[in-house]
Amino acid sequence: MTEPVTPTPPPPPPPARLLPVAVLLWLAGLYLRVPILVAPPLAPFISQDLALNQTFTGALTALPILMLAIGAMPGSFAIARLGPRNTLALAMTIMVLGSASRGLAPEVFTLMGASAVMGLGVAMMQPALPALLPRWLQPHHVAVGSAIYMNGMLMGEFVGAGLTLPVLMPLLDNNWRLTLLAWSLPALVVAAALFLPRRDLARPVKRVSWLPDWSNPLTLKLGLLLGLSASMFFGLNAYMGSLLEQTGHFDKLAGALFWYNIAQVMASLMMLRLARLWVGRRDLILWMASLSIIGTTGAVLTDGWWAIASATFMSFVAGILLILLVGLPPLLVRSEETGRLSAGTFLVGYTVAFTIPMAGGLLADLTGDVRHGIAVMIGYSVLVLPLAFTLDLKTQKGQPEG
Repeated sequence: MTEPVTPTPPPPPPPARLLPVAVLLWLAGLYLRVPILVAPPLAPFISQDLALNQTFTGALTALPILMLAIGAMPGSFAIARLGPRNTLALAMTIMVLGSASRGLAPEVFTLMGASAVMGLGVAMMQPALPALLPRWLQPHHVAVGSAIYMNGMLMGEFVGAGLTLPVLMPLLDNNWRLTLLAWSLPALVVAAALFLPRRDLARPVKRVSWLPDWSNPLTLKLGLLLGLSASMFFGLNAYMGSLLEQTGHFDKLAGALFWYNIAQVMASLMMLRLARLWVGRRDLILWMASLSIIGTTGAVLTDGWWAIASATFMSFVAGILLILLVGLPPLLVRSEETGRLSAGTFLVGYTVAFTIPMAGGLLADLTGDVRHGIAVMIGYSVLVLPLAFTLDLKTQKGQPEG
């Protein structure tokens, strides 16, 4: 008896058609961070208009980061039922509705609800992008595809935080509500453009599991290592002003934040060139995690421009580490498993990225020394660093280790 023949899916687009797909991936990546990082520069204006206290002002950024963890599972569920492209378009629409609604919020609780909806949309986008890569790109382009959308994401951090006040707000009569709408609504065009490539339009034919596979050690290991990178980046970014003020260098804050955030953009540009060679190498994950710890430690033990240089160095290598980790799921597991592995990784990683800096902040409040808060992040990172030694990156798809 002959076995039934499984229909062969149409081949991924040839290299000549990579550019339009790359543009879509980059734009989708941009909106992984722009709606989150526009909140800090707009916070003083929102706080004055809606009479926010410090807790609610801080929640404008902290709440979406928490949602990055909570929303990973709805994203995985949608990928299993709708497919990654449909999920990405749906998630971007949810993100736009939440982000734009912030600009229409009449009071604080509506603002917080809209911020939570926006964070949910971004969280659902995160596993959809790596799940989409194997369906849009040839295998040898998958690592480059990861670097492309991660470059967009890290560029989103920079433009959202860096261009909102000096560029966009003056064009909109310094109106924070119009600024949020202007950043948000163009994403609807990107969501519609996702349907231009002809592959992967249909929902999955076979039902696949969407819950994280906790029996796969990669889920927890990659998540905890992602938490190392994210907690130090978000945490040191949040505490930079307090650290410089404590050491008498608060006047250097603007320059410090500029170099700190542009460093991750530089890291992503470098990875566009090196992703095919570097993604999948365990030794580089170990090196970048170790150097991230060294850079953060240097920021605590020095002051002035030396501390800023150490923090900037940490931001650079943490950006490389982020791409090395996020780029692994499409390479290591079958395409139908990529969404759940990515979702589990983000669930663990961003739970850590929220809780570890928060715990550090509590300790800093108790002791009156912000360096103790940063030490909590360093301590966590030292504890999970040995996991990099145990990563097996060739068991599922035969990827080479360094």
